[in-house]
Amino acid sequence: MATSYYIPSTFLPSNIWDRLRLPRRFTRDLVLGLVLGITISLSGTSLAVLLQSWRRRRAVARLPPRPIELRSDEVVDGVLGLIGNTPLVRIHSLSDALGVEILGKAEFLNPGGSVKDRVALRIIEDAEAQGLLHPHTGSVLFEGTVGSTGISLATVGKAKGYECCIIMPDDVAVEKVQVLEKLGAKVERVRPASIVDEKQFVNLARKRARDFGKVEITEGAARGDDIVVSTQASPAEVTHHVPPPTRQLSMLVNAGFETKPRGFFADQFENESNFQAHYHGTGPEILRQTSGNVDAFVSGAGTGGTIAGTGSYLKKHLPEIRVVLSDPEGSGLFNKVKYNVMFDPKESEGTKRRHQVDTVVEGIGINRITRNFSMGAAAIDDAYRVTDVEAVAMSRYLVDHDGLFLGSSSACNLVACVRLAKRLSKGSRIVTILCDSGSRHQSKFWSDEYLERAGIPIDAELIDKLLAS
Repeated sequence: MATSYYIPSTFLPSNIWDRLRLPRRFTRDLVLGLVLGITISLSGTSLAVLLQSWRRRRAVARLPPRPIELRSDEVVDGVLGLIGNTPLVRIHSLSDALGVEILGKAEFLNPGGSVKDRVALRIIEDAEAQGLLHPHTGSVLFEGTVGSTGISLATVGKAKGYECCIIMPDDVAVEKVQVLEKLGAKVERVRPASIVDEKQFVNLARKRARDFGKVEITEGAARGDDIVVSTQASPAEVTHHVPPPTRQLSMLVNAGFETKPRGFFADQFENESNFQAHYHGTGPEILRQTSGNVDAFVSGAGTGGTIAGTGSYLKKHLPEIRVVLSDPEGSGLFNKVKYNVMFDPKESEGTKRRHQVDTVVEGIGINRITRNFSMGAAAIDDAYRVTDVEAVAMSRYLVDHDGLFLGSSSACNLVACVRLAKRLSKGSRIVTILCDSGSRHQSKFWSDEYLERAGIPIDAELIDKLLAS
């Protein structure tokens, strides 16, 4: 006959244990089953968390050391040492309202005031590595830009020993022109035109670089056609194959021509150095700063280098991350990402008011696929269209609630973050780019008078409604 035992208790009626007699074997199996079940449940959850943590640590461990470690006893190496390693800032108002961490990469803290400092530095350094540029020789950097890249080229150029000539549309914010002139750059403002028009600002910059070089090379000895117009090959590729123009210039360098001034077309839209600046800079910084704990990356696209380079790097190390495009009105990239059709309704016949992108948002939005964008297009998962009214409302909301005075593209990015956050689980983390400050947008995007003339209302409650919806 099986042996039984009693379990005393002071919390139950005294006679209940007289009625409840449990076999020792049954009691032991019950206890073991409960312990085993709880252990398996906890172990499964713990293993999943440990696996995720291990993958993130492994990705972060593969990163090279930080190029700059600031300490109290360390001096930064000139203006160029200030480029990159920008902090991530938590956007308190949006994060608290949504239950999703929204972090902004504070690129407006770069010395030239924008994310384009990274690109300018990489373009010039790659050109120097290929022997296409030599500092302090009177060489001139030419670029067609709506402002930020020009300011960055002028900043980095002055620090490294180059002059700068910028061709830009005459309808961009005047503050950008003023900054360029203070940096000693020559500024040429032209009417907006289609990219197929030889008078379009990018095409004119290419022509100015070619014309500058023809004069100098003719005086130096050689053929006027062999002037550097663009550098699309990486230094690694150049060591194996030197394109004809570069080969001719190498011959001139051997003859002492390296001391002659050159016209160099930076070509930010097609130059792969743009992509590489973000693939090897912005992406690794974000991965390191978040310890791999990031669920989505949001960015706009003008040249396409930021979203393509950063998105490709993050996707490589965190395959589950979502890379999302923020696209303003008038740009065709939204439909390209969503439906593989390069078109925007504002570009249809009879509705277009400008030649480039019909929006007050400057710096992002385009109606063609650049080489830089195409290099990372496969990494982009989704896109959001952001209206001018939403971007303007977001900029005012951030000043009122966070003290952040940001430019138009930054506001556009954060509107897309809010929309994306509503599709993610609570506690998720989104990183975006805060491209520049509002200081270079005061005469347009931050001007109430300009917005009124353009028919763009300032809806102070729009973001509250968007957060609550």
